[in-house]
Amino acid sequence: MDAEFNGTFITLGGFVDVDKYGYIYFVILLTLYIIILCSNCTIICLIWIHRNLHEPMYIFIAALSINSVLFSTVIYPKLCIDVLSQKQTISYSACMFQYCIYNSLGPSDVLLLSAMAYDRYVSICKPLQYPTIMGKRTVIVLLILAWFLPASQLAVGVLIMFKQKMCTFTTGGFWCNNSVHRLYCVKSTFLTVYVLIFIIGIVVIPVMFILFTYIKIFQITYQSSVEVRKKAIETCLPHLMVLICSSSLGAFDAMTDRMESNLPKSILLVITFQIIVFTPLFNPIIYGVKMKDISKHIKTLFCQVKPLK
Repeated sequence: MDAEFNGTFITLGGFVDVDKYGYIYFVILLTLYIIILCSNCTIICLIWIHRNLHEPMYIFIAALSINSVLFSTVIYPKLCIDVLSQKQTISYSACMFQYCIYNSLGPSDVLLLSAMAYDRYVSICKPLQYPTIMGKRTVIVLLILAWFLPASQLAVGVLIMFKQKMCTFTTGGFWCNNSVHRLYCVKSTFLTVYVLIFIIGIVVIPVMFILFTYIKIFQITYQSSVEVRKKAIETCLPHLMVLICSSSLGAFDAMTDRMESNLPKSILLVITFQIIVFTPLFNPIIYGVKMKDISKHIKTLFCQVKPLK
C-alpha cells in the first residue's frame, strides 16, 4: 500500500495497561503539559518584557522555550486523548507531522545551543568585540538557521518516505518518533545515507563545536581571576546540562529505534516518556534557577503575587 494514501491510520502499539491506568495517565500527562506550558511561557514572557534580558543569550533561551511549547503541544493533547480511548490510532498525515516536528525541533535545539556557546565564547573571550560580532543581524541569522535549516533538510527525507510502501500499520511507540521507520517494507539505502549525513551535519558537528567552544572558554578563564571563572561557570554550566540531557535522550531514541524488537514494551515506554518530559521541562527549570538575571525576575514575579487574606 502506498504510504501517501491519506486514509491510512497507524496503530500506536507502545501503550501499556491503558485499560487499567488510563485516567491516571491522563491526569499525569495533563499536569505535565500545563507545567511545561506555564514554565516555558513564563520564561518567554519575562525575556519579552524586561529590557535587560534583550540580549542574544536570553533570546536564544526564549527560542528554546518556544521549541518546547511547540513540541509539547503537538504531542501531549494527542496522548491525553489516546489514554482515554479504546484504540490508540493516528492518521498517517498526523503521524508524519509529529515525526517532522520531533526531528526538526531536536536538531534546532542543538543549533540554538551552538549559537549560545558561540555567544558565550565571544562575550568571555572577546568582550571588546562582542557588540560588533553579536549584533541584531547576527542573532536573526542564527535564529533563522536554527529553525529552518533542520526543517528544510528533513523535508528531503520525508519526501523519500512518502514514496515508500508500507508493510505494517503498527508502531512500537506511543507517538510517532523514529519508530515510524519500521512501517516501511524496505529500508531505502539512499534515505539511510541521507539521514546519516543529516545527523552528522545538524547534530554531531554542532555538538563538537559546543564542546570545543567551552573547552576554549575554560582554558582562557582558568588563567583569569576567580570572578571571571565564576561568571563563566554560571553562564556555561546550564548550557552544558541542557546539552547533555538533549544528547543523551536523542541517543536513547536512536538506539531504541534499532533495538525496538528486542526491548520490553515497559522499558520502551519509560525511555520514550523521558524524551517528551525531560527536555521541555528541564530547560525552563535549569535556566530559571541557574541564570541569575532570569531567576531574579522570577522571584520578583512570585513576590508580587500575594496570597489573599
